[in-house]
Amino acid sequence: MLRPMTHNPRRYLGGGSPGPRPLVFLAAALVASAGFAEDKRPMTIVDLIDVPGIGSPRISPDGGQLLYTRSDTDWKKNGRTTHIRRIGMDGTGDVRLTYGEKGERSPRWSPDGNYVAFLANRGEEETTQIYLLPNGGGEAAPLTSHESSVQSFEFSPDGKHIFFVAADPETPEEKKKDELKDDVFAFDEDYKQRHVFRVAWTGDARGGVERITEGDFSVVGFRISADGARIAHHRAPSPLFDNRDEGEVWLMDAGGGDALQLTDNTVTESGAELSPDGQWVLFTSTSSADLETYYNGNIFVVPAAGGAHRLLYEDMPHEVNGARWAADGTIYFTANTGVRNQLFHAAVGDSQPVPLTEGDHALGSWSYSKDAGLHAFGINRRENAGDIHVMPAGGGTPSKVTAAYDYLDETFMLPRQEAIRWPGEDGVEVEGLLYYPLEYEEGNRYPVVVQTHGGPAASDKFGFGRWSNYVQVLAARGYFVFKPNYRGSTGYGDPFLRDMVGHYFHQAHLDVMTGVDHLIELGLVDGDRMAKMGWSGGGHMTNKIITHTDRFKAASSGAGAVNWISMYGQSDVRTYRTPWFGGTPWQEDAPIGVYWENSPLRDIYKVTTPTLVLVGENDVRVPPPQSVELYRALKANGVDTHLYIAPREPHGWRELRHELFKVNVEIDWFERHVRGIEYEWETAPGSEDDGAVEETGESTG
Repeated sequence: MLRPMTHNPRRYLGGGSPGPRPLVFLAAALVASAGFAEDKRPMTIVDLIDVPGIGSPRISPDGGQLLYTRSDTDWKKNGRTTHIRRIGMDGTGDVRLTYGEKGERSPRWSPDGNYVAFLANRGEEETTQIYLLPNGGGEAAPLTSHESSVQSFEFSPDGKHIFFVAADPETPEEKKKDELKDDVFAFDEDYKQRHVFRVAWTGDARGGVERITEGDFSVVGFRISADGARIAHHRAPSPLFDNRDEGEVWLMDAGGGDALQLTDNTVTESGAELSPDGQWVLFTSTSSADLETYYNGNIFVVPAAGGAHRLLYEDMPHEVNGARWAADGTIYFTANTGVRNQLFHAAVGDSQPVPLTEGDHALGSWSYSKDAGLHAFGINRRENAGDIHVMPAGGGTPSKVTAAYDYLDETFMLPRQEAIRWPGEDGVEVEGLLYYPLEYEEGNRYPVVVQTHGGPAASDKFGFGRWSNYVQVLAARGYFVFKPNYRGSTGYGDPFLRDMVGHYFHQAHLDVMTGVDHLIELGLVDGDRMAKMGWSGGGHMTNKIITHTDRFKAASSGAGAVNWISMYGQSDVRTYRTPWFGGTPWQEDAPIGVYWENSPLRDIYKVTTPTLVLVGENDVRVPPPQSVELYRALKANGVDTHLYIAPREPHGWRELRHELFKVNVEIDWFERHVRGIEYEWETAPGSEDDGAVEETGESTG
C-alpha cells in the first residue's frame, strides 16, 4: 500500500490562508437541472471505477448465441475479476458460465458449438491453461497441463485439434537454480521463446501435446487457414516488445512443415491470415507502401507462394486497427477516422472501402464469424461504455445484445459531448472533443481541464471514457474537459501523423494551445482557470506545455518523459522513438541536439505551474527515473510539486485504491490551484473513516 504522507493532501497546501472560499460547485451539481430527470445524479469516482468492462465477443457457429467477458471490481481484493458469460442473440438468457477465483479470459466456441474453451489459472496451478466447458452444462475441465502458461489458442476448423502458443518450459537445471535462489539473470535476455503447440481432442478425450515450431525465435501471433491446412504467423527474434519490428510474416503447414518466410523488412506486422482461396496472406502494419515505418496502420497482402507485397487502399487517410478475410475473399476491417471508429468493407482491388457503420461512437472488441455471417462489436457512446452489438456481415443496423451499461444513462447525469475543429498555428485544421459542465449555462465561462491522449500515435474518440480521465466527475464539478487530437494523432492522414518525425514537439503542443484559445474565443472557457493533465504520451505533452507557457494554474504529469536522451535507454521500446529524432543517441554522430532540443528538461527552468507527478513503480514503458528527473528539477527550482509512486503498478495502474488515489489527488490539486477551494476526498467502499485516505498516499518530497 502507499505509505503515510508527510502532509495532508485534502487540505490547502499554500503558504498561508487560501482566502475566502467560493461556493463549491458540486453541491449545486447534486441537484438535477431542468434538463435532467430528477432521479439522476452525478457520478462519483467510485461509480466510475466500478463501471464493468465488457469485451471478447464470440458468436456461436449457428449464430444463435454470444460469448463475452465481463470484468467487475472487488474492493476487498483491490482489483478486477473477469468471468465469461453467454447470452442469446435476442438479448435473453444472459448467464455467467465461469466462477474461478482468479477469473477467466479468451472464450472460444468449438466448431460444433458444443463446447466453450477459455484460459484460466485455477487452484494451486501457477500457469494459465486451456479449459473446456460443455455448452449444455457441466464442469469445466483442463485440456492442457503445459509446463508454461498458454498465451493464446485457436481451434482447428474440423475441431480435432487446439493449437496454442506457449513459452518453452524451464530446464531441470534452471528449476534447480531457482529453488536455490541462484537466480542472477541477464537483463533483456531472461525470456523463453514462444512456440506453437497443438493438442488432439475428440470431444470427450484429449491426446498428447505436439510441438509445431521450434528454434531460436518466438511466434507472436498466428491464424489457421479456413481449410485447416496452413498457418499464417509472425516470427520475431524474441517475445520482447521492442523486437517486433525485426519479426516477419511466415506461412507453414498445420504440422509445421514447409515453412516459408514471406516478408523481409524492418517494420512491425500483425494479423497475418491466409485468404480463402489460398493465394494471398493479409497483414497490417503501421508502414508506407515501401514499408517505411511510422505511418497510419495499413492493410497489405503478399502472395502465399512468395513475392512482392502490396499496399491496399493507399489513398485512405484512416488508421486500420484490425482486418479479416470474408468468406468471399473480400476484406472487413475497423479503422480510426479521428474522433470516431468505424467498420469498413472492400474488395482487394477497390480504391475506396465502404463504411458499414456510422455515428458518433468508437467500436471495440470487433469479432467476425464467417460461419454465422455476423459481426460482433462494442459500440462506445457518450451514454454507453460499449455494450455488444451484432450486425449482418454485409452491413445493416446493428442489434444490441448485452445490456450491461443501460444503468449508466438511467442513473447518472452525463456530460454533453461534441467534436470541435479549429485552425492550428500553421492553418492546418485540428479536431478534438469537448465535454460540457453538467450545469452549463450559455453565456458563462467555466474552468477547463485539458487532457492529452497517450501514444502519441492514437486519438481521442467519442465514447463514455475510462476512470483515468474521469470526465463525468470533472463535469459534475463544473469543468469543461477538452481533448485535442494534436499533430501526431492517428486517423487524419500520414502528414498529420508524421508531423512529429524529426522533432516530436513541432506543431503538437501548439495545436493544444490554439485549441484552448479557440475555446476562450468562443466564450466557453475562463482562460484564468485552466489545468493540464495527461498520461504516457499525454504526460510527455504536459511536461512540454508547462515549459512552453505559464497559463495553466495546475498540471498533472502521469508517466511522462522529460529527458529523451535518458528515456531512450530506459524504456522497453525504442523503435517508435528513433524516427522522431533521426537516429539513436548512441550511434556515431548521434543527433543528441535533436533529442535535447525536444526534451522538456531543457526548458524546465521556465516552469512555474504547480505540477503533480505520478508513475507506477514497475512501469517499463516510461520508467520511474523519468518522473524522478522531472520532480527533482521542479523541486530544486522552487515549483510546488509532489511525486507519487504506486507500488507494484505497471504503465497502466490496476489496483482500485491506487486508481482512486490518482483521481482524488488530481482533483484536489486542480480545485486548490485553479479555483481556490478545498476538496473532500472520496473513500473506498468499506473504508471505516475518512482518515483511511490519508494513509494511502506517498510523498517523496
